[in-house]
Amino acid sequence: MMRAAAPALIFLLLAFQPTRAGAWTLDQGQVQVISGTVASRATRRFDRSTPGKIVFDKLFVQNWAEYGLTDSVTLLAAPEVVMASFDMDGKGMEHTRAASVEGGVRILLLSRIGMLSAQMSLKTAGAFDMSSSAGSASGQQFELRLLYGREFRLFRHNGYFDMEVAERWIRRPRPNEMAIDATAALWLSPKYLLMLQSFNTIAGGGAEPPYAYYRQDKLQLSLLRRLSKRWSLQTGAFFSPAGDNIVQEQGVAVELWFQY
Repeated sequence: MMRAAAPALIFLLLAFQPTRAGAWTLDQGQVQVISGTVASRATRRFDRSTPGKIVFDKLFVQNWAEYGLTDSVTLLAAPEVVMASFDMDGKGMEHTRAASVEGGVRILLLSRIGMLSAQMSLKTAGAFDMSSSAGSASGQQFELRLLYGREFRLFRHNGYFDMEVAERWIRRPRPNEMAIDATAALWLSPKYLLMLQSFNTIAGGGAEPPYAYYRQDKLQLSLLRRLSKRWSLQTGAFFSPAGDNIVQEQGVAVELWFQY
C-alpha cells in the first residue's frame, strides 16, 4: 500500500474532466470530440490533522467523444489516463499511473423552456480506483446525471447557463458521490466565448479505509476561441477554494474541440 494513501487516492478520484456540451444533445449524425489535458499541483491540503506542506503533481488526459444517434439521443465515450507524483508525509516521492474508460448516453427530455436532459454512464476501474486495474473490474462506477441548460442575452451578447446534478454509485471500498456542476458562458464576439465554471464533489458516508469522507470545490475561468468552422481551442485556469480532507488544487487546462 502506498504511504499516506487516503489523501492521494481521494485526490485521484476527483480527476478533472473537460468542459462538455451540457444539457444540449447533438443533431443526428453530428460528431463532437474534446481532447483535454489538465496539469495541476498542490502544496497544502484541507486537513487539520496533518498540517504542513505536501508535494502533489498530476497530469490528466481525456478524450470526450459524442455522437448524435438522433436529435434527442447522444452517445458518449471517454477514455482517460491519469499520472501523479506525490509526497504526502515527507518520506519521499511516489509515482502512479492508471487508465479508465467511460461510456453512456444523454437523452433530451424537454426543450420548451430551456433544455432538460438525463445522462447515464458506466465507468471502468482504473484512474478512479487505484486499488484495481482497468482490466480487472468493469462497471466500477455508474452515474445518473440530470442536466438543465438555457440560453440568454446580456448586453447584446448571447450566452448560456448550464446546471448539472449527478449521483454516482461506486463499488466499495469507495463511497458513493454527488456532483453539482454549473457553467455560465458569454460570447464576447463570434470567435470568443468566456466561461465561468464551478465543479463540486461530495462523498457519501460509510467509506472503507483508506478512503475517507471528503468534499472538493473547484472554480475555473476559461476562454474558448473558434479557430475554424470545425475547430476550437479552450484554455483556462482553476483552483480549489474549499474542501474537506483533500488537497488544495490549482492548475491549468487546455482542450481542443472538433465538431463535424
